[in-house]
Amino acid sequence: MFDTLSDRLSATFKTLRGKGRLSEADIDATAREIRIALLEADVALPVVRAFIKNVKERASGAEVSKALNPSQQVIKIVNDELVSILGGETRRLRFAKTAPTVIMLAGLQGAGKTTLAGKLGRWLKGQGHAPLLVACDLQRPNAVNQLSVVAERAGVGVYAPEPGNGVGDPVQVARDSIEYARTKQYDIVIVDTAGRLGIDQEMMQQAADIRDAVRPDEILFVVDAMIGQDAVNTAEAFRDGVGFDGVVLSKLDGDARGGAALSIAHVTGRQIMFASNGEKLDDFDAFHPDRMASRILGMGDVMSLIEKAEQTFSQEEAAKMASKLASSKGKDFTLDDFLAQMEQVRKMGSISKLLGMLPGMAQMRDQINNIDERDVDRTAAIIKSMTPAERQDPTIINGSRRARIARGSGVDVSAVKSLVERFFEARKMMSRMAQGGGMPGMPGIPGMGGGAGRQKKQQKQAKGKRRSGNPLKRKAEEEAAAARREEQAQQGGAFGLPAGQPGQDFELPDEFKKFMG
Repeated sequence: MFDTLSDRLSATFKTLRGKGRLSEADIDATAREIRIALLEADVALPVVRAFIKNVKERASGAEVSKALNPSQQVIKIVNDELVSILGGETRRLRFAKTAPTVIMLAGLQGAGKTTLAGKLGRWLKGQGHAPLLVACDLQRPNAVNQLSVVAERAGVGVYAPEPGNGVGDPVQVARDSIEYARTKQYDIVIVDTAGRLGIDQEMMQQAADIRDAVRPDEILFVVDAMIGQDAVNTAEAFRDGVGFDGVVLSKLDGDARGGAALSIAHVTGRQIMFASNGEKLDDFDAFHPDRMASRILGMGDVMSLIEKAEQTFSQEEAAKMASKLASSKGKDFTLDDFLAQMEQVRKMGSISKLLGMLPGMAQMRDQINNIDERDVDRTAAIIKSMTPAERQDPTIINGSRRARIARGSGVDVSAVKSLVERFFEARKMMSRMAQGGGMPGMPGIPGMGGGAGRQKKQQKQAKGKRRSGNPLKRKAEEEAAAARREEQAQQGGAFGLPAGQPGQDFELPDEFKKFMG
């Protein structure tokens, strides 16, 4: 959603690099480019004006004029202002002192409230809570049935006493759900309300009646991030008519312009609390303004990546794999272990999304978008087509075994051969890293391979001994050098080894011969 904005901002900052000092004209030109980028991203005009005003004031101040690297200081200012318009600090849910905590979802029809109820329920369940979804959308056809299916997939409870499709009183259902939650020991109630195609008095009144009936601890307004400026207008109307405490952005993975996300917190004065960025129930997380600003500026989102890894990988399993890689040059690490690690990474989500969280990956966006997620499935199919013995010791896989594995996994023989070769290379590299050797081919970087001697600058080679300009003296020096060489030849080889000893038959190891070509 923010790809176009990221590209425009990156291009703007490139023009600043290499400048030791920024003039007034440089700052004006940069502000103009940022203004155009924000307007093209469909950011609300009042937000753009406030943003540019703050950036120009800070860029003209002492923090940039006295900075050693003014361009980096301007990027920092833009980052700080982006965090500010996105809401500042991360806003957490408020929980009731006595259970259950009531969360009411509201918004227009088609914003994704029902699906988001399941996502929020699953997320809260992962936090150790027992959520209950309440079906109060009794107007839209099959809305009750949809919520029941979503609740089942999310593994949370559902309260749906009315069939819906225009039958039942949503206010009474909402009121009865609180007592039902207390009886069944649910500590959080998520109320899914009805929407309309546009703001109207009937929807406002029904939402206000449900609010008065259940007295929610949090009212979350669900906004479709793809509908642009109309999302801001709708949010303002709902804030004035019913009121809400926080915003949830849905469909953040779309390709529409992301101006609504950048505008809504600033215009309504209510912070964005959650963001939904995919179709799966686990494509949902708390919204962090600083991380979103970092991603917009192409600096990645390493913290979210670390959190995903911590949720997926167990410390015990990671230690076990590390010990396998560190022992016997990694030979204890088998294809079974490789498959298990690959499946764990797959649980973290889309490979392209994970790579997109790394800093600097915005420059490789096209390559990342072209990644075929099915390659992981093909690799898993190849490994699962092997016998246990072949997974334990891939060196026994010969031509006939490769042909059998290829038939079993539905791939070419070359794909099986390529996988085995890549496995050996990956195991060798990971083993070296686990043993503290660092990344191959990267000497000079502390902790990334290469000895201490390599980290120092190479000293200039000493010049050869100068020859004397006196012909008689030069001849005497040459005769003395020849005598020394003859004496060394009689005593032993060039390395000082006695002649005729086993050292004369010394040969370099095969690996070193390959390295030397």
